[in-house]
Parts: sequence; C-alpha cells; structure tokens
Amino acid sequence: MNTLISFIIVLGILIFVHELGHFLFAKLFRVKVLRFSLGFGPKVVGRVLGETEYLISAVPLGGYVKMLGESPDDRQAGQDEDRSFAGKPVWQRFCIVLAGPLFNLLFSVVLFFAIFLSMGMPESRESTVVGEVNASSPAEQAGVAVSDRILAIDGRPVNVWLDVLNAVKNSDGRSLEFLVERDGREVAVTVTPQLDSVKNIFGEEQERRYMIGIVKLDEIEYRPAGLFEALQAAVWQTWMFIYLTFMGVVKIIQKVIPASELGGPILIAQLAGEQARAGLLNLAHFMGLLSVNLGILNLLPIPVLDGGHLVFLTIEGIRRKPISERLQIVAQQVGIALLGTLMIFVFYNDIIRLFS
Repeated sequence: MNTLISFIIVLGILIFVHELGHFLFAKLFRVKVLRFSLGFGPKVVGRVLGETEYLISAVPLGGYVKMLGESPDDRQAGQDEDRSFAGKPVWQRFCIVLAGPLFNLLFSVVLFFAIFLSMGMPESRESTVVGEVNASSPAEQAGVAVSDRILAIDGRPVNVWLDVLNAVKNSDGRSLEFLVERDGREVAVTVTPQLDSVKNIFGEEQERRYMIGIVKLDEIEYRPAGLFEALQAAVWQTWMFIYLTFMGVVKIIQKVIPASELGGPILIAQLAGEQARAGLLNLAHFMGLLSVNLGILNLLPIPVLDGGHLVFLTIEGIRRKPISERLQIVAQQVGIALLGTLMIFVFYNDIIRLFS
C-alpha cells in the first residue's frame, strides 16, 4: 500500500507540474483551455471553473491540457478563432508545447534547491575505512574486511583514500603489506593487486589498472549553504541528471545498455516505495531525478510526444505553412504505435524483474 500511495503521489505531482506548464503558457498567450486533466480515461471527479473543466481521471499514467483548436477536427475553434491554439503564431505554439518539459526541468531545480537549502551541502568525510569488499577480489582472498581502517601500506602511513588508490595503482602487481585497524587492534594482511577494468556509469571500460576490489566507506556530512550556493548546486545537479538521461538514451541506441534495463510504471512504483521508506529526503531526490527523466523523454522527436509537436512546429516555421493534416495524422498513428510497443516492452521487463 505504501508503494502504491508513493507512486500515485510522485507521478501525480510530476504530471501536474508538466501540464501546469502547458496550461500557464496557454493562458499567457490567451488560448482558451477547455480541460485540465490529471490522468486519462473516464472522469472520476471534476469541476468547471470559468471556461476550464478541471478533473481527475481514472488512469493515473499521464494527463493532458485540452485547448481550443488544438486538433484539426475541433468544431468549436471557428466560434472563437482569436482564442484558438491553431490561430496563434508558430512561436507562441512552440512555447506552449515546450513549457511542459521545461517545467519538469525547473521543478527539479526547485526540489534540489529546497534540499540543499534545508539539509546543507553534502561533503564526503575523508577517511581510509573500507566500506565494501568485492566478492572473489584480491582483498577478500587476503582477508580484508568491511570497517577495516587502513593505517599503512608497505610501512608508509596513509591518511586519505587517494593514498590507498595510488599505492595499489602503482604497485605493478607486486604484493602489498596492509596494516589495518580492526576492532581496536592492528592486523597485517598481504594483498596482491590484479589488473582490472575501470568502468564508467554505463559499464564502458575506461582504463585497466591494478586494483584489489575495495570501496571507501561513504561518510557524508552536511555544512550550511547560502541561497546562491544552494541554487548553483541545484542547477548543477539538474544538469548532471539531464546529461545522464540523454546519454542513457544514446547508450541504449548504441546497445551499450541492454534494453532489458528499461523500466516502466511497476519499476517506478517499486522505487518510489523504497525511497519513501528511506525517508522524505530520498523521495524528494528520486522525484527530482524522475522529473528530469520525464522532461527529457517528452522532448524526444516522436509524434504524440511534445518533442514530436516541436519538430512539426519547427518545420512549419521554416516552410511558413503547416504540415498537411494527413501527414500529421499518419505521423501520430506511427507515434502511438511506437509508444504502445514501448509500453508493452517495459511492462514485460517489469514483470520479468518482479518474478526474478
């Protein structure tokens, strides 16, 4: 139940932010908004305020803003042409469509700004304590254990983790004598480094060097942050997530990341539940990451997504006339087919992941 509630809250907020971007820019350019819906399908609850019907629909996997004159077969558009979406200049329609993904990216900045301002700036505390020992690694075979504090290597004191890395890296594969502190006593262990691959976050090999298979204990402390520093860190954090999301799409196309890693609503629900159990801070951080993902993926040039509409509007701006209605309909049908196939695939991945 906690997982389902967390999923509905996270997805509901992100969809609301996305559609709010479309809605506010439509209002800014005096486009008549007929409907603002969270979710698809049958109406669960709704209310008409002014000229817009606000509602919550049964399927919480999206949302939409229905504008006058948005679709070619909108018969009401002729009644109020100056308030029609289709009657607005290309640049205004472009801004309205772009506003949804843009609001998701800005929401991520706002979330991270609030986190950094309230919690402070995270800094890694320097130490030589072992936080993880890889299975079947030289360190495990030699008897190095989690929570060992490395005091010296070959008689030379080590004060920071970089000293440990450099000693192992420059060993040329010869055995090293580690002096570690364990449970209040000093223990000597002999470790023989082995050549291994250093991989990036996408699993690509960057270099080969001597390693022993240990990871530093990640001890984080927070220091107070001012408004400007918190904002700067929030923008940087959002930019890093934008870069990683974009590169993730590229690596999937390049088949560096297997397609089996793609996840759908079930995986998002699982992760939302886990982060909620870990605390509000974790959930907020996860929501920021998901907001960036939603913003970037919506900008993909696929018909029916915002990115596809932006492509059409760009072509219209260059040609100075809209793409034919027939071509738009065909493109949207292809886009729906692509998205439908993708949804089936990620649901399949989610189910396989659940049972494995």
